[in-house]
Amino acid sequence: MTRLLIVLGICILTGTVMAQNPKGNNGTIKGTITTSDGKPAAYVSVHIERSSLSGISDEKGEYVIVNVKPGNWKLTTFAVSIAAAEKEVTVTAGQTTVADFVLKENATQLEEVVVSSKNLNRENRGVAKMPLKNLENPQVYNTVSSEILKQQAITSYDDAMRNVPGITRTWESTGRTGDGASYFALRGFDAQPLLYNGLPGIVSGNLDMANVEEIEVIKGPSSTLFGGGFYSYGGYINTITKRPYFKTGGEIAYNFGSFGLNRVTADINTPLSKTERIAMRINASYHSENSFQDAGFRKAFFLAPSLVYEVNDKLSFHFMAEILEEERAVPPVFFNSDRSSPLDFKSIDELKLNNSLSFTSNDITIKNPRYTFQGQIVYKLSPQWTSQTVVARGTVKGDGYYTYIWDDVAGDNWFSQYFHKEQQTTNTTSIQQNFNGDFRIGGLRNRLLVGLDYFNRNVIDNGSGWGWARNVTPQGDVNYVDPFSGDTMAPVYMTKNSVDNMMAGTGVSNSNVTNSSFGAYVSDVLNITPGLMAMFSLRADYFDSKGEKSTPDDNYDQWALSPKFGVVYQPIVDKVSLFANYMNAFINVAPRQVSDPDGSNTRFKSFKPEHADQLEYGVKANLLQNKLSATLSIYDIKVTDRVSGDPNNFYNYLQKGKVRSKGFEVDVKAYPLAGLSLIAGYSYNDIKIVKGDKDDFYAEPGRNPGGQGPGNLVNLWANYKFAKGALKDFAIGFGGNYGSEYKVIDNTATGDFYLPAYTLLNAAVSYNASRFRIACNVNNLNNEEYYIGYWSVNPQKKRNFVVSFAYKF
Repeated sequence: MTRLLIVLGICILTGTVMAQNPKGNNGTIKGTITTSDGKPAAYVSVHIERSSLSGISDEKGEYVIVNVKPGNWKLTTFAVSIAAAEKEVTVTAGQTTVADFVLKENATQLEEVVVSSKNLNRENRGVAKMPLKNLENPQVYNTVSSEILKQQAITSYDDAMRNVPGITRTWESTGRTGDGASYFALRGFDAQPLLYNGLPGIVSGNLDMANVEEIEVIKGPSSTLFGGGFYSYGGYINTITKRPYFKTGGEIAYNFGSFGLNRVTADINTPLSKTERIAMRINASYHSENSFQDAGFRKAFFLAPSLVYEVNDKLSFHFMAEILEEERAVPPVFFNSDRSSPLDFKSIDELKLNNSLSFTSNDITIKNPRYTFQGQIVYKLSPQWTSQTVVARGTVKGDGYYTYIWDDVAGDNWFSQYFHKEQQTTNTTSIQQNFNGDFRIGGLRNRLLVGLDYFNRNVIDNGSGWGWARNVTPQGDVNYVDPFSGDTMAPVYMTKNSVDNMMAGTGVSNSNVTNSSFGAYVSDVLNITPGLMAMFSLRADYFDSKGEKSTPDDNYDQWALSPKFGVVYQPIVDKVSLFANYMNAFINVAPRQVSDPDGSNTRFKSFKPEHADQLEYGVKANLLQNKLSATLSIYDIKVTDRVSGDPNNFYNYLQKGKVRSKGFEVDVKAYPLAGLSLIAGYSYNDIKIVKGDKDDFYAEPGRNPGGQGPGNLVNLWANYKFAKGALKDFAIGFGGNYGSEYKVIDNTATGDFYLPAYTLLNAAVSYNASRFRIACNVNNLNNEEYYIGYWSVNPQKKRNFVVSFAYKF
């Protein structure tokens, strides 16, 4: 890996030097691109027709094209979804020709387009909570832009992740309480979409795409800035929502497709004052879709109003709310092991699961209503200092049925199906205050962040107990024989009334748990030289759990410190950076009830927070006038202080567990030709339990911990939009994903269970004019039968299509 990194760095440096030394007998074209209101137009391509030469404007709107042969040439500007501008020029040997352009679009319209497309090294304010360009940030992150979401006609949040190296879904959203959102494996560890504009946001069920501007996948342990309230050893998924702009505009779209997909969306923006900068934006959707299996559906209504008020150059207010009403029939998760007995089936071929069966019905549903509010005040205290105050409030409910299938008695082909009635409400409150400074001390530039945050979570659970309903085989046979007693039980049919009758005697929970965290953090990026930067960050976090209101003995509190360090060296400023980082994350661990080996002397035992530490290094590049962006990173994550069973005392727990995750990732984004965009990625991960309990299914040393996903992942997407001729405004897209064979169960006692490797191909064709867009996308074009899992077997969709119509105004 070290050799590969050195070779890549040499290639990048050599290519850059060659690109910056044109032949002396040719000419140069340069100029400035501005919007209709006189603002610089950044990240707009200028292409020389009948040649392979082009340039991209920088943040000042300036572009340069070198090594142009003398003669008469026609220049054309190009950016996604904007009208092209043309100009004819004459190039003289050894001379510079100036060609300026004024676009039809104003600055706001252009920003809506380029902020998520060709701006490969733009400033990002979310990942480091301060304005840092990608090449200045020692941390690795990936973004899925709104333009990519449109190209691929993505209607499901989960599908957006196929554009990010190093992450894969392991479990669809169940809607169950506490952790009902989809699970992903990120660098081998659990991840869920739990950040919303950089703030914690509890999610059960699905996130709607109607209000998503961009998705950030922040790699590595990240508690220093974002806290330890959520599992974040592999990184965070942060959703960036759409914001109002100061011009009337928007679009209305309708999507239909396979499995009864019908989706209507509206995005409407309007200024609210002629004299003041006040604007409002409303995003809404209605979504209805069936399952690819014999039962299952999702129906949802979503509304997201947002408002911005820029009082003056110093003060602005931003408000956003989201309302989601969702009901679904969710197939059970198929666990094919009891996690202690030898497996009867060790592969999909042996299990012979009928992936067309849902093992449920459309009468057994779960509702996941969600309500979110965020308010933000930004005030520029001085030319060097800015204050940001954010308040967020959220409520999410799980109301309905969660069911899973489990191998109660090994050795036969029967699996037990259990049901639980979810009845839980989670309320969250988040308050954050950040101060950002940009100043010099002794001639050295400092970008300083000082922040405080408070997070409170209250969980009220009145759900039922668990009830056994029936036995099933992977092929769909059913019986009602108690797996332990052998008695024949009364039939439980897949109807709401029948399941309710079965669970009537299981009892009801009466739980009310509250916990809070208080954090203070500081981060400084110091420019030692123009090309050498160092980051120093530290968080102090206090976690206070009140536990059950009716049980004072389960209260506990913990302190944690979370440091972060990074170094960036740019041998060619704003083009190539070598980086290294040390990052940390922690998870608070609740006390557990323990006893002596004979079961006596029952008591509560306290633990320290778990910790994850990462070392990472690599190279980032932004070359060829913003046409090529690439990142190569190598990481090593060690998790310590994991709690596992005491091999010498069944009633005790020890905090000595260790897990190690190693791997590397490659991410490439390129615009090699006008109209052609390309994203590609590859990741390799190897995760193992280093220290634990050999008799513990979840902590056996030398084994995978579970839920880590395939070790090798590949993603690719290419899109070409025709800029002229008979096919002008048409676009074609093609790409896909690969996942290697996945050891979804890895244990000495049970044996191993493998999910097969898969290759998925996707294609798209669209016509995108100034006022409307028509697109057709086909996913899993090769009709691959494939599975994901988290100690489980979850069948996935075969070939499916989406057709989209949109009117823009």
